[in-house]
Order: sequence, then C-alpha cells, then structure tokens
Amino acid sequence: MAVCDTDTAKGSGRSFRLVCEAGERDLVEAFLGATGHVAEAEPFSPWCRRVTAEPTALGASLAARFGYIHIQDRSSMLPPLLLDPPAGARVLDMCAAPGGKTGFLAQLVGPTGFVLGNEPSPDRLATLRQTLFRESLANTATCSFADLSPQLPAGSFTHILLDPPCSGWGTLDKNPQAAKIWAGDKVAPLVALQRKLLATAAALLAPGGRVLYSTCTTNVAENEDQTRFALDELPLRQIPLAAPAGFVFEAPHRGDVSGVLRVDSAASAAQGFYLALFEKVGGEAHDPDDGVFPGEPVPRAAIAAAGCEPSGLPPGVVRSFGDKAFFLHAGAAWLPAGFRYQGFAVGSFRSRVFRPHGRARLLMGRGGPGLNEEALSRIEALLAGQSLPAGDLPARPGLYWRGLPLGFLTKKGSRALWSDR
Repeated sequence: MAVCDTDTAKGSGRSFRLVCEAGERDLVEAFLGATGHVAEAEPFSPWCRRVTAEPTALGASLAARFGYIHIQDRSSMLPPLLLDPPAGARVLDMCAAPGGKTGFLAQLVGPTGFVLGNEPSPDRLATLRQTLFRESLANTATCSFADLSPQLPAGSFTHILLDPPCSGWGTLDKNPQAAKIWAGDKVAPLVALQRKLLATAAALLAPGGRVLYSTCTTNVAENEDQTRFALDELPLRQIPLAAPAGFVFEAPHRGDVSGVLRVDSAASAAQGFYLALFEKVGGEAHDPDDGVFPGEPVPRAAIAAAGCEPSGLPPGVVRSFGDKAFFLHAGAAWLPAGFRYQGFAVGSFRSRVFRPHGRARLLMGRGGPGLNEEALSRIEALLAGQSLPAGDLPARPGLYWRGLPLGFLTKKGSRALWSDR
C-alpha cells in the first residue's frame, strides 16, 4: 500500500516546507542559506519552497536536523492546504504517518488549534511521533486505531483529512512495481478499506464539517468511483476545489464527477494525486463534558525551576506518566475518558525535578541564557560530540543561531555539550 506523504525527489529541485512561526520564515531561510542551500517560493503557499541549490543533502542540513524544514513532495502539500482548516480548528488526520500532512495541518490551525494524528500501523506510529517531535508541533496528539468509529463520538471534528492506503499508481517513478502489485482485482481490498474510512470520516464530522479525501494513485476505482460513493451513500455534499497555482491538472476520469483535482504528474513535476472535498450534511455535533487530563500534574514551578519558560507552549497542561513528561494540548480535553493517545514529549519528571528534553525548544523562550552563535562551526562541533566552554551558564543552557532557538544544552563542569535526549 502506498504512502502518499513522502520525501520523494532526490537532488536539486526537491520541495520542502518551512516549519516555524510566520515571523521566523526569513530567519529559517537564512539558517538554511548558511549551509549553502538556496530555495525559491512555491506559488501555492507562503510556507512552501523548492530548492534551487543543494550543495549537500537537504535532509542532512542543520535546518532539517533541528526540525525547521520538512522535505515533502509538492502534491503531498496540497491536502492540508485544500482542507484549509482555520486557526483554532479541531482536526483529525485519519492515516497520519509519516507526519508531513499532520504537521502542516498543525501549522495551519496555529497554537490554539488541535490536530489528532491517527496511524493504524503500529510500526509507522513511531515515525509519526518522531516527525512531530522533531518539528516542535506541540498542538498535536497521536493515537493508533484501525477503526476509530467505536473510539470517538460522532460529530467530534470540524475538519478531517483522509489520505488512505492506496495503490500508489501516481508514484510509479519511485515505485515502478505499484501498478503490477495492485493490478486488476488485487485493488479490491483497498477500495473496500477506503470506503469504510470514508464512512467513518462522515460519522466523525460535525454538521458543516469538511473532509478532504486524497490519494497518490491514478486508479479511477480509488478516485472518481470513491467520490461517487461518498455522494451517493454518505451524508456528504461536494465542495468544488479551485486549482492551486503551480500545478497542471487532468480532467476527471468520469463524466458524472466534477470539482475534483487530478495532478498531472509529469507536467507538475510532482506525484500524481487525486483530491476531493466534502461537507457534512445534517447530524449532530458532539458536545463534550468538561475534560479530565490523564497523568499526574507537573507543577509549573518545577518547569520554571529548570530554567524553562512554560509560556512558550500552546494552551494546555504538562503531565507525567512514570518518569516521562508530556504536554497535553487543551484541545485534547474533549477526548473521551479511556481514549488512548500520546501528547507531545517535553522531558522527564523524577523525584519532583523536571528536566527538559534537549529538543524541547518551545520551553526555551526568546533570548534566554545560553550560547547564541553567529556562525555554524560551533554548532556543528557540538553535534559532532565536542563540548564548548560554558562559563557561568545554568545547568541547561539554550543553544541559538542568531536568536533562533535550537535546543537545550547540558552543562558538565565548565563545558556545555549537545545531547539529543
């Protein structure tokens, strides 16, 4: 089964997304440029770029290592953009790994919004969580259910992204065996699964809520046929999609289907993608009781005592589970009691002492005590395992590049070093 959210293109010309606050975009591009990587803006979103100079692998750049960019196929950026959830929205990504679309949704809804990323495959769940953690997207939570319908109340979400397992015929440039593996009747189980997931999405939507259905296949049975199924069998009406700039689209492959988008792969220099947008008709919205967060509270004073700035986090609470501390977004408070999910890892809490994870940069604040580097050489030295003079810095000093927070260092004696934990 194909995974549409991929780091596909190799070499120059690959696309990526800036992962930062809007006011940090120029600084992140400068951080990327400091390693010789140059990019131009994509015409369809202020967050998206295409590389024009890649002297070294983009994925090994410091901007990528510190989670300030996410490499992603151009077509794979479209589902979150076309779902277009507003700031503060409550969003479900039903098949979320490896996390590119989930992360983009989290950026679009902002710190007051909440995104629940569900990944049915336990093997891929870790990848999803690593992606969101590396990119400091704390307004998210993750879970793993093959069937969400018995887990969540009907009418729970205002926006849902459904990018289900598919045959991947739109990715033949990197998966040349896809069309053979899923030829003929072999695709029938995928079609049945996609319909089941569409029905679940329709049930979980609040009245007037929207679901964006997308695949990375060119197969009509998984695309236009599924659109007709949704319109004929589910309480959904279609919202015609406007064509984003920078892409070329084919006409729908069924005469009774319109308002959908089929990315022309060759003409768009992107994966072949299919996208359709629906709105829930009727039903009732879920009105949750006052939520109770799981875990044990981590006192705000303990976080501050560790040299952290709790106000850098979105609305929510920090809870401990054993020795591990997680941030739980306020949007997760409506999740039903007993629902198994994981929040955003921020560190450890042992013997009433909080210790931030090295990558918990949301707790660093702006301009806190630490090393603020102008060049890259000392940052690269730290990542290579070397230590730097720490002077009178606190036990967990911050590491910055021209004011851009990168993470917490560990002080040992008179030296500071980087620890990725």
